[in-house]
Amino acid sequence: MDERPHYRTHWFPRTRDGWIATVAFLALFALALPPATHTLWNRIEPIILGLPFLYVALFGVYVALIGVLIWTWWRR
Repeated sequence: MDERPHYRTHWFPRTRDGWIATVAFLALFALALPPATHTLWNRIEPIILGLPFLYVALFGVYVALIGVLIWTWWRR
């Protein structure tokens, strides 16, 4: 009686690369949120290129997040 086609949900990745990208993005994004920033990155010393460690660490996390997005776009 139910003649409608059944589609897979779009909330979950369908490929292995999709799962890798999703887990990597969420793990890196968790490093940019307050529990990690208050415990791991909340240091002024060492000064790297004239910037406090917190700024350099967060910059690295954000660059890695953009890298995951570019990798995902490149892999289609």
